[in-house]
Amino acid sequence: MTNKMWGGRFASGPAEIMEEINASIDFDKRLFAQDIAGSKAHCRMLAETGIISGEDAAAILQGLDTIASEIEGGDFTFSRALEDIHMNIEARLAELVGPVAGRLHTARSRNDQVATDFRLYVRDAIDHLDGLLADLQRALAEKALDHAATVMPGFTHLQPAQPVTFGHHYLAYVEMFARDRGRLTDARKRLNESPLGAAALAGTSFAIDREMTAKDLGFDRPMQNSLDAVSDRDFALEVLAAASIAATHLSRMAEEIVVWSTPGFGLITLSDKFTTGSSIMPQKRNPDAAELVRAKTGAVFGAFTQLLIVMKGLPLAYSKDMQEDKVPVFTALDTLSLMLTAMTGMVRDMEPNVQAMRKAAGAGYSTATDLADWLVRELGLPFREAHHVTGEIVAYAEENGLTLARVPLDAMQKAEPRITQDVFSVLSVANSVKSRKSLGGTAPSNVRKLARSWIKRLETDAASG
Repeated sequence: MTNKMWGGRFASGPAEIMEEINASIDFDKRLFAQDIAGSKAHCRMLAETGIISGEDAAAILQGLDTIASEIEGGDFTFSRALEDIHMNIEARLAELVGPVAGRLHTARSRNDQVATDFRLYVRDAIDHLDGLLADLQRALAEKALDHAATVMPGFTHLQPAQPVTFGHHYLAYVEMFARDRGRLTDARKRLNESPLGAAALAGTSFAIDREMTAKDLGFDRPMQNSLDAVSDRDFALEVLAAASIAATHLSRMAEEIVVWSTPGFGLITLSDKFTTGSSIMPQKRNPDAAELVRAKTGAVFGAFTQLLIVMKGLPLAYSKDMQEDKVPVFTALDTLSLMLTAMTGMVRDMEPNVQAMRKAAGAGYSTATDLADWLVRELGLPFREAHHVTGEIVAYAEENGLTLARVPLDAMQKAEPRITQDVFSVLSVANSVKSRKSLGGTAPSNVRKLARSWIKRLETDAASG
């Protein structure tokens, strides 16, 4: 009795443990829509080129439509004995249309079939993630516009550095997520070539039309080398690399939400929607959604590393190791999707504590750079000298428990006799941020202009599809 999948070469079926380690249907069944789309494109091409008859093609296409409906309706029975999504669909097709189903596999292999399915799936996932990133950008830009003049501390080393605005801080993440979208867009362009028709590794002797199937499936062109077509997983690695960077940005933002929401900072408030309580401490409001976003970054990083390790030692062309490409990709892209959705909800939900932000913005002598800049601009001091004079004034303020704005003029003049009363005009946090009008600076006028520009750009992108 020959093996029903591998034909006459094998006289018996696999051992139980072989079936267990070999089967991929538990996870690759999510590729059913892409597998059916690829099979339909291949079938139409086979009919168009005269490799199979139009009558056979019509029966196959009808059968594939029926299978798609069954799977979507939850009426399809998946078999682990049939290993993967390709064989499950082919076996059901044979039940529906009879021996004609066997003609569908003419001039293709599971190698180019899975490579095509996987590219189609990742392409769809990129489009989905791009939409989620755009939603997050929009939420950030709208919040930035609302808080273009809300002063908060800007940090370096998590120490108060210079005053910025809450809107300016949020727009920094808009820029980061724009780069994430750009990386995914670039990956999509390189991904968008069709492996279908490369067959097992060497192409096929049938006079197929690979341009036709590529166009049918929305690819820009067929891949040019059959060995590369079935063995390449660069597209998955590149998307996981982009996903890892995006997850890093989300984790950094999550960390800030965790820190800002603590009583020690008290810069923002999250509602009940994105916090949890404690089973023993009734007063607690824990920023669990942010903490989980921060933690889930590890799953994305791990998936990228896992696939790199799978691929690093493989000779051309296909090896069964590559069956292990899908789980890390599915895990990473599912995780990133969840992280983005949660972060967008938190951004829309959170409220800045404006008074606490303003108070914190003035802590740590954060307008010291404004004082040094004033000494350079008004008195003509070299910046290094102005830096030294400012340091003396800060030391005086610290010794006497004063803010810079409350240091007496005569005390400042001991450090630099030419300082005038006008210096106090630059020492408030509000005036500090207003003065930062250089391109990319935190001035509220800059923030409003850039936030409106981003909102308009995102609306235009959404309208154009």
